[in-house]
Amino acid sequence: MKMPSFTLPFDISRKTLANIQNWFERHATTLIIFVLTAISVFSFVYYHLSGLGLAYNDARSHLDIGRRVVEGLKPGIAQLGSVWLPLPHVLMIPTIWNDFMWHSGLSGALVSMISFVATGVIVYMFLKKLDVGLLGRFFGVLVFAANLNILYLQSTAMTELLLIATMTAGAYYLMLWAKTDEVLSLIKSAFFIMLSTLTRYDGWFLFLFAGLLVAINIFVKHGLRDSVSQLRGVYQETEGKIILFATLAGFGIALWFLWNLVIFKDPLYFAFGPFSARAQQVRLEAAGELPTKFNIGLSTVLYLYALVYNSYAYTVFLGLFGVIVLWFSKIKGEIKIAALALLASLFFNILALFSGHSVLFI
Repeated sequence: MKMPSFTLPFDISRKTLANIQNWFERHATTLIIFVLTAISVFSFVYYHLSGLGLAYNDARSHLDIGRRVVEGLKPGIAQLGSVWLPLPHVLMIPTIWNDFMWHSGLSGALVSMISFVATGVIVYMFLKKLDVGLLGRFFGVLVFAANLNILYLQSTAMTELLLIATMTAGAYYLMLWAKTDEVLSLIKSAFFIMLSTLTRYDGWFLFLFAGLLVAINIFVKHGLRDSVSQLRGVYQETEGKIILFATLAGFGIALWFLWNLVIFKDPLYFAFGPFSARAQQVRLEAAGELPTKFNIGLSTVLYLYALVYNSYAYTVFLGLFGVIVLWFSKIKGEIKIAALALLASLFFNILALFSGHSVLFI
């Protein structure tokens, strides 16, 4: 007598799970956009109804700058000013003329909300290109989206989320270039880094840092294993790709110097003018409120403490764990080096505290 087989239900179950996984693979991006959009809208409504959407004075100032471009005693593009970089305010112009969009802060928050959703998608794509599994990709997006500070800032007219989106996109395409060696990916990276340089000054440091990573990557791929006679070709390749990258990535910085020269008759007006961060730090230093200046240890400790305090320990330790896992994984060294671009803001803020161009109260 033939015994009945019990493998059929197991085969069906495994096939069903495979179909479910394939469905999520095909629709993951759409699903992430839908979920993050819902979270984004809910967060904005919550903070708006709580009266916290404009709690930061800077959020109000950003909205007012955009509004003055289209309405005021002297409306015009010159109202973009000299200290804060222009891209966030330029992106508000299509909606800031509407009183509700201005008074509610939605004109600026809309830029942050779109940036929030875009960053979540980029995080997913980044992890996918690193060959992280489906659950790992979703978890990575969750770590980003579940950060309460991110949820608040994406609901305001602040500039942080636009910076995060452009910097993450720039780092993503830089990693993709390191992985595939496609010049188009390097050009895309330069474009998004250029946008970050027009958003916040963290992007300026990313521009320099990413340029250095491009050079290091080329030498890691070729120079370290080539003979001395071949180094000339490596140098020429490095020079060519850095010029290609820097021409586009640094275009926004050049425009900002030109803007300050044309409007304020001084290309460095944003850095040394009466409303600059330097002018504020000089007064703080005179009052003894700049203890981190030229103290790299205190600058590092202070910034890391603020990082843990603001982002909460579990997020910071998950990020640290991720860095360690990435660095000791079997992923190619060029990709690891390119991924270091994600740490640009960390290095920038510590150096800003050390140089006395920034202050942090805890």
